[in-house]
Amino acid sequence: MSGTYRSLKFTSKNDFEKAWDIDAWCQIAHPDFIKGVPEVSRLFQQSKTPLEYSEKGVTPEQTIELLNEAGVEKLCLNAWYRPGKVIISNDVVSEWVQKYPDRFIGIAGVNLLDPYDAVKELERAVNVLGFKGLRVIPWLYGLPPNDKHYYPLYVKCIEFDIPFFTQVGHTGPLCPSETGRPIPYIDEIALKFPQLKIVGGHIGYPWTNEMISLCWKHPNVYIDTSAYLPRYYPSELIHYMQTYGQDKVCYGTNFPQLSWKDTMKQVDELDLNDKIKEKFLYGNIAKLLKLENKAKL
Repeated sequence: MSGTYRSLKFTSKNDFEKAWDIDAWCQIAHPDFIKGVPEVSRLFQQSKTPLEYSEKGVTPEQTIELLNEAGVEKLCLNAWYRPGKVIISNDVVSEWVQKYPDRFIGIAGVNLLDPYDAVKELERAVNVLGFKGLRVIPWLYGLPPNDKHYYPLYVKCIEFDIPFFTQVGHTGPLCPSETGRPIPYIDEIALKFPQLKIVGGHIGYPWTNEMISLCWKHPNVYIDTSAYLPRYYPSELIHYMQTYGQDKVCYGTNFPQLSWKDTMKQVDELDLNDKIKEKFLYGNIAKLLKLENKAKL
């Protein structure tokens, strides 16, 4: 293993205290998830996601066991809302966070099509539930991020100083990919809302270079690597995270699609130096979420 700042597997409390890694994009593995978002079924099949995750689900305790096996400390746990339906509510996510606040970070979901209620729900998620970000999946609504339905939410994210997480790139699920184009959509909202912290999940493929260019152009635009195994990261992304983009790329899995064990093993195979690995696995997302940066301890 090239890095020295973390252990691959938690075998003691000391190992956990040395851990750094935060997964920027996850959801609860629950049967209701596949039932509510059947579009992802083919993606899970192609990724060889274990069937029991979809059929039986995974408890918070089982999830923590999987995290411990891989040496991952925390994960950003996303709520799921789609037009006319709540798949995984903010309250369900909050139950996990309240039970294990040192392992789970709540990321809110809202009904994009009802801007007033969406803002009120985001306020509740942050002020009452203690969530640290908002995520909206454009392809679920058929509306790209520059649509005016998003604007009140962007203002609230700026007021709360929380990041806005969204999907960029083509859709693995069998839905149109147009809403995931970094240019013009992410570019436009970054220009209109320069104070908004934007995290583009799923690396933007096949428009990864567009996403990289926007991270260079806009101080508050970031990439997370969820939904892609590290051995399949585009070479231009690896070059970016090793050089002038080392402060702009965050580790993610899109669990339950990908496992922490596999992704962390493959991160080691990238042969990143300790400084860059710390930023990728912990520092960059910790800064966005305003968490303690262990690198300074």
